[in-house]
Amino acid sequence: MGLLDRYRGMKVLVTGHTGFKGSWMSKVLTLSGAEVIGYALAPPTEPSLFKLSEVDNKLSSITGDIRDLKRLQDCFATYQPEIVIHMAAQPLVRESYKNPVDTYAVNVMGTVNLLEAVRGCDSVKSVVNVTTDKVYRNKEWGWGYRENDELNGFDPYSNSKSCSELVTSSYINSFFSFRQQSCAISTCRAGNVIGGGDFAIDRIIPDCVRAVSANREIIVRNPASTRPYQHVLEPIFAYLQLAISQLENSKFAGSYNIGPDDEDCVSTGELVDMFCGIWGESASWNCIPEENAPHEAHYLKLDCSMFKSAIGWKPKWHIEDALKKTVEWSKAYQNGENISEVMNRQILAYAEG
Repeated sequence: MGLLDRYRGMKVLVTGHTGFKGSWMSKVLTLSGAEVIGYALAPPTEPSLFKLSEVDNKLSSITGDIRDLKRLQDCFATYQPEIVIHMAAQPLVRESYKNPVDTYAVNVMGTVNLLEAVRGCDSVKSVVNVTTDKVYRNKEWGWGYRENDELNGFDPYSNSKSCSELVTSSYINSFFSFRQQSCAISTCRAGNVIGGGDFAIDRIIPDCVRAVSANREIIVRNPASTRPYQHVLEPIFAYLQLAISQLENSKFAGSYNIGPDDEDCVSTGELVDMFCGIWGESASWNCIPEENAPHEAHYLKLDCSMFKSAIGWKPKWHIEDALKKTVEWSKAYQNGENISEVMNRQILAYAEG
């Protein structure tokens, strides 16, 4: 039985379902035949992948703030989900420098509220809290971080996600270890994701798409920085595989890194070179360092061997595959194609690959 088949008829609550990753998650789950409940604010960008994906009429979409504990608890009480994927977040490093208080409120207290809602809902048997590869104290070393390395993200976004990890650990130890009704809870630390439909600012591939679509040169601030780039479907399928595995056997619950193989950890300059080659049409870029730029890590890489060993997962699409799928989506959008159908094709290609 394939992964998507295992979700048919399951009640799954996704927080942050109107965002970039949340929209892809919602699309995958509705394709699988799951009963999906989404809890989030309105889509964060215009245009919006959530609207383009046409999933809004295939799930129960609740407009709510993750900082509103009462509304979140009411949502759990009404829908009685079996699986929870927590993706609601303030996800941007640069935004966290501008609005640190809101970033901590959403990413830390949002996790507290989510786990409080789970604690009061006996139907929930599996929870995956999505954090980030940036939770680690970055020592700029040349090997991948392991799950037992020190948590202490530098900037407010990264640090708030480190705090989210600690909150989750505390709740597991304080409440769920002794809960009569068992609930398996994990955290997932995923690398940088790319894919069609990301309209956020200050992200390298969306910036590339905007520039080439307007016939402008791509501007890159820090071409030497190395990140674990992966297509958005990689971590989404990993979260789903973990959520269903720990539902069936709680021994799989834990904290896991999810990222690409070593050869797909590339510098931003290499990534943009590949993007330009795939896009064609005289796409080009230039490095213009930013004065007084906020701190950014130069080197970040994950060791994902624990997740591969425990769950039997491995990446399917290499970085060039991920870029080709992103360009395919972006050009389809430019040409006015049906984005819902484009997403369906890419999801099924990934699932069957």
